[in-house]
This record gives sequence, structure tokens and C-alpha cells, in this order.
Amino acid sequence: MDLSLFLRGLAIGFAVAVALGPIGLLVIRRTIDRGWLRGFVSGIGVATADATYGALAAFGLTAATEILVGINRPLGIVGGAVLLVLAGRALRGTLASEGGPVERAERGRFDGQLAAWATMVGLTLTNPATILSFAALFASLGAGSAGAGGAVSIVTGVFLGSAAWWALLTGLVAGLRARLTPRVIRALNVASALIIGGFGVVAIVVGLAG
Repeated sequence: MDLSLFLRGLAIGFAVAVALGPIGLLVIRRTIDRGWLRGFVSGIGVATADATYGALAAFGLTAATEILVGINRPLGIVGGAVLLVLAGRALRGTLASEGGPVERAERGRFDGQLAAWATMVGLTLTNPATILSFAALFASLGAGSAGAGGAVSIVTGVFLGSAAWWALLTGLVAGLRARLTPRVIRALNVASALIIGGFGVVAIVVGLAG
């Protein structure tokens, strides 16, 4: 284990995760609706996808990288469609819950900790532009020339750095959750669902325009 590369990977994973977008909003919404564990497990799903892209870049799997970049628009459309489905389910559940949690929005096949993890892995992986960021950052760090040990060190750091951010974020949100009234929670759920749906529409439009 190369400590220097591990620490750099830790910083990269944390910094990449901090950038809030539709994925971050989903993690926050799940934390508000279902508690800290559901939100943290969802964040671990994001960290898993980040580490996967990091591994592709660190181990120099250029063929896989080129394939993902080549199909970035179709993946973006798929990701946008999934965001619209999740936003619609959340909005419908919120409006039907009379101000309560939107637990019914994720019942059935989308319920459970494993499903929470898997959906976030899938959504994060549908943004192949992320791999370009990791490839550029890893190249600047010389991770590819450090051998398998260096690659493992930096990928491990990326995963733990991303996981640390999600633990921090979901912990803060869960702490605030106890102080929120049902009316405020309902308003936040509606707002987050609409914003997530907006991200989905943009992703589909961009994918079709390309």
C-alpha cells in the first residue's frame, strides 16, 4: 500500500463526491425519508461507482474507457429516464402522504438496503464523463506508472474518501431531520423531486441533441 497515493486518492474521492447534483439530492432525500442508514447505504453505492471508474482509470483499461465514453449519450438518456421515474414516484408518494414521509415512493422492487445501494451504483455509472475526470487526475498523479500496488492504493483511497463524504453528509441531514416538521419535510420532498426530475429532463435532452 502506497500511503502517499492512498492519501491523494482519499482527497480525490472526497472532492468528487462533494459536488452535489441529482445523485446528491437523491441521497439527501432518502436520508430525510428513511433515516441515516438508508441515506448512507445509498452514498456507499455512489462511492462504489466512483471506485469502479477510478479503477478503470488507475489500471489503464483504455479499451473499457473508450467504450464508455463512446456511449455516453445513450447512458445519459437511460440515467435521465431513471431519474424521472424516481422523481415521479417520490412526488406521487409525497403528495399522497398528507405531509408524511414518502416511504411508499420506494416500495416494492426499489425498497430495501440492497436496492438502495444498487440504484445509486447504476445511476452514477450512467455518467461516463466521470471517468474522464478520474483519468486526468490519475494521470497527473502518476498512478498508472506506480504499478498494481499504486493503483490499488489510490482506488482504495477514492472509495474511502467518497464514503467519508456521504457519512458526513447523511449524518448532518439525519441530525437535522429530527428538528423538521412534517410540513417542512413534505416541502423539501416536493422540491427535491422536482429538481431531480429537472436533471432527468436535461440529461435526456442533451443525450438526444447529441
